[in-house]
Amino acid sequence: MSNKEIYKRTLGFSVRRLLFELLAFIGVVALIAAGFLIGEKLGDKGLIGLAIGLVFGIVFLIIFTRYISYTYKAGQIAMMTRAVTTGELPDDVIGEGKKIVKERFVTIALYFAATRVIHSIFSQLGKGLSGIGKAVGGDTGETIGNTITSIIQVIVSYLSDCCLGWVFYRKEQNTGRATCEGAVLFFKHGKTFIKNMGRVFGMGIVSLLAIGGVFSGAFYLVFSRFPQAFESLAAEFAATSAEEASALTKILSNPTSATIGTAILAGVILWSIVHGVFVRPFILTGVLRNYMEAGMKDIPTEESFAMLDSKSDKFAKLHKGLS
Repeated sequence: MSNKEIYKRTLGFSVRRLLFELLAFIGVVALIAAGFLIGEKLGDKGLIGLAIGLVFGIVFLIIFTRYISYTYKAGQIAMMTRAVTTGELPDDVIGEGKKIVKERFVTIALYFAATRVIHSIFSQLGKGLSGIGKAVGGDTGETIGNTITSIIQVIVSYLSDCCLGWVFYRKEQNTGRATCEGAVLFFKHGKTFIKNMGRVFGMGIVSLLAIGGVFSGAFYLVFSRFPQAFESLAAEFAATSAEEASALTKILSNPTSATIGTAILAGVILWSIVHGVFVRPFILTGVLRNYMEAGMKDIPTEESFAMLDSKSDKFAKLHKGLS
């Protein structure tokens, strides 16, 4: 099956994730708006109410996506993995994907335990790589290190998903050992996977400019219809930052720039949802194919685990627990 065919067949997971995450987004906006309005009615404390509403919104978003959206994301990775390793998919892709997730991770706690370990291993290894730039010294070295760190974090997110795919593929192995194998794969075939990063970042930038730009423009048109709300918000920012105003507070203290800034923020948030649900899976299909093909040709052995024991204590701890 081609990457395009796999993407189309597994698109149902993306649609379901989008619906749930849009509901979550609407819930967050509603909580923020409610906090602002309540704060205003209680005595021109809209900014405080907005902040409280934002906190409740973030908590709501985390709980909602953690306990609902995860099933569809994991199921999609499981089905992508089957497609690139066997060249076929069942008729009921959604049902089979959810079934595999439930079989591999009996409870949600086991799923998140595995994904946390995977991400922590790659993140720790990534920090080690970013330290090379900082070791150069001075501002240049720090800038290089921070740039490498940012790039590494994007790579880590894809590698974590690929490693999860490997866990699904190695169903005869326990989750811990399969996770170790998945982590080793990147460092045994690093050059192969690095070649995909141009596509990852290129498509990501185009997606941000195109989708994020459209959403930001749409939000600006909507927010412009409520000038009094942003005038009130800007006045509160101006009052709270009269003595020491940062660049951000200066922007937010102006009704026009506050409207634009809020529209851009909302647009980027919505873009991140749409990108993660629709664009990212297409990119992941190609990266996952290369990852799985490299792994199937050279499955990591116990001896190859030693190469990461000294580079990541998270990995070493997991590896030690297998013996």
